[in-house]
Amino acid sequence: MREVIEALQALRGIAKVSAVTIVAELGELSRFAEAGQLMAYNGTVAREHSSRESRKRGGIAKTGNVQLRRIVVEAAWAYRHAPAVTAGLRKRQERVSAEVKEIACKAQHRLHGRYRKLMARGKNTGKVITAVGRELLGFIWAIGVKVEAKQRKALGQAA
Repeated sequence: MREVIEALQALRGIAKVSAVTIVAELGELSRFAEAGQLMAYNGTVAREHSSRESRKRGGIAKTGNVQLRRIVVEAAWAYRHAPAVTAGLRKRQERVSAEVKEIACKAQHRLHGRYRKLMARGKNTGKVITAVGRELLGFIWAIGVKVEAKQRKALGQAA
């Protein structure tokens, strides 16, 4: 799990304690077939009230893991700022592969753009940060699955 923890630290807003908490709460990220399943597990999907023809969506479900949701939303605040690789982030990214760095860079650009777009539409800041946190889970899943697959491949070749 150490490799996954180090890889998650390549993301902005996620340092050692946050990465350890994410891995401790989720275990293997590859157990989720797609990022949407992780988002649903975390409770950051819309609540739905439906009957026959009627279908109404509400706020986030909040049915998932509270600790994980708190860590991810806390990390999402970092994406208010323009994409940049600070000295601390550069140091954390030294130990990860180019693929993970690429995902982290893509996350910075996409999530900052999402933040700006939603704020420009006049959305409530809390809702915007929750939406950014939800998408951040997708990038966390992508990095976790990539690193776990690389580990499995290395173990398969070593055996």
